[in-house]
Amino acid sequence: MESSNTNSRDSRLVLIVAGEASADLHGSNLVFAIKSLDPNIVFWGIGGEKMRKAGVKMLASSSDMAVVGLTEIFGKLRFILQAAKKIKSILKNERPDLLILIDYPDFNIHIAGAAKRHKVPVLYYISPQIWAWRRGRIKKIGNRVDRMAVILPFEKDFYQNSPLKVDYVGHPLLDAFMQEQGTVIADFGMDQGHPVIGLLPGSRKEEIKNLLPDMVGAAGILSQQYPQIRCLLPLAPGIEPEFVHPFIEHSTARISLFRGGDIYNLLSVCDVAMVTSGTATLEVAIMGVPMVIAYRMSPLSFRVARFFVRVPFIGLVNLVGGERIAPELIQDQVTPERLAHETVAILEDKALRTAMINKLSLVRDRLGKGGASLRTAQIAIAMMEE
Repeated sequence: MESSNTNSRDSRLVLIVAGEASADLHGSNLVFAIKSLDPNIVFWGIGGEKMRKAGVKMLASSSDMAVVGLTEIFGKLRFILQAAKKIKSILKNERPDLLILIDYPDFNIHIAGAAKRHKVPVLYYISPQIWAWRRGRIKKIGNRVDRMAVILPFEKDFYQNSPLKVDYVGHPLLDAFMQEQGTVIADFGMDQGHPVIGLLPGSRKEEIKNLLPDMVGAAGILSQQYPQIRCLLPLAPGIEPEFVHPFIEHSTARISLFRGGDIYNLLSVCDVAMVTSGTATLEVAIMGVPMVIAYRMSPLSFRVARFFVRVPFIGLVNLVGGERIAPELIQDQVTPERLAHETVAILEDKALRTAMINKLSLVRDRLGKGGASLRTAQIAIAMMEE
């Protein structure tokens, strides 16, 4: 169909919204993929540094909008409302040729409604986790979104009774992984033969505050049993070393910070990872690294979540695998002692370790063969040419 844009433009305009810092990578890869098909397309949106470098004109930063749980939203509400106002104004006055939404459901489903009113086509990339909770949103999504690109193999079935057209494109993490193959393993300055533990407390400050102290405490306990143990702590984009220093400065374990580096490179030298629930568990699974999953949110958010959540596991790696591949510690279960205990079990029990690694290989196979960004880019181009 012809663009509904009422302003004169020499090129098509795509508005892209990645409201979480963790979606910045997937958004940037999608932008690059679309530009490979049509280099003249202009992108405006919400995202992070990777999307900015991909050529997106930033309207707001995803780091100002990322929240954990339900109660934590109040601290970011001003930024979220300002961003929503900007996006709605552009939908009304610029009439983009396409709106691409990435995860971040409550904000993005609301924005999709505004796009619908202004007859801007909507592509939702990375489905809201309706399979986990609030399944009643399927109808609302179907009424507001024109096409959905899902990244987990079981997600397509949840939309089978919806008029929404849904494509399974595979997981974009494999695109990032394949881009980084062949890189030289960084010199982390470690002695061979001693355990190396990855500490992945999350990409948001709330997650880090909730989980890193216990992970550091566990590292201290482990250092008593393994005096030469080394812990590697990668910093997510937008997280400064100064933010995490207070959590690690008094630890008896050797903890090294890494920022701006290749997460797969770092994981390749790890024997075990302590990791927050979410996408990071899939990154660890792709590298075949055994893990202990931990998650904690505010008590009120957890009580509400328990009422709505309808999945048997909190870790994506366990959900994709269809079984409890990695141990999960939730809320009060997250203690230095429990984290250390589960980590020692993985280090010492060879049968347990081998079984976990084999099952992680199956999870990686279920995530697809790569190419999610290009497949989604082709869908985006097709939608603009309808």
